[in-house]
Amino acid sequence: MMWKDKYEVGVDLIDEQHKELFTRVSDFIQTVQSKGDWQAKEEKVKETMQFMQEYVVTHFDDEEKYQESINYPNKNEHKNLHAKFKYDVNQYVEKFQTNGYDEELVKEFSGKLMTWLIMHVGLEDQKIGQYVATKGGNA
Repeated sequence: MMWKDKYEVGVDLIDEQHKELFTRVSDFIQTVQSKGDWQAKEEKVKETMQFMQEYVVTHFDDEEKYQESINYPNKNEHKNLHAKFKYDVNQYVEKFQTNGYDEELVKEFSGKLMTWLIMHVGLEDQKIGQYVATKGGNA
């Protein structure tokens, strides 16, 4: 799962955060899919869960502040998508705390994480840059 220039929205801070998200998620997925002892992978899983819980909150806040600053018309819908994803991540955290870092559950989470990242950054966040472009400005 590689970062592609087409994912850029044209806002340096947001684009840098997206690149970091792609790097972390890509590393996580490679770890999950690699051969070897599952127990040895558990530390990377825990690290990724901690990162997702903290980093996406910071990123979402930054993105939502930017949307507010440009008077983005879909900011409420976009904020709801962020809230849903935060909820989903927290649900997985609870499942991991209850069930442990079961390999199948981690693989399920990694698939959802990858799908969400591509769909959200590649589709929803692109709308922000498109909106700015229609206003004749730079994002």
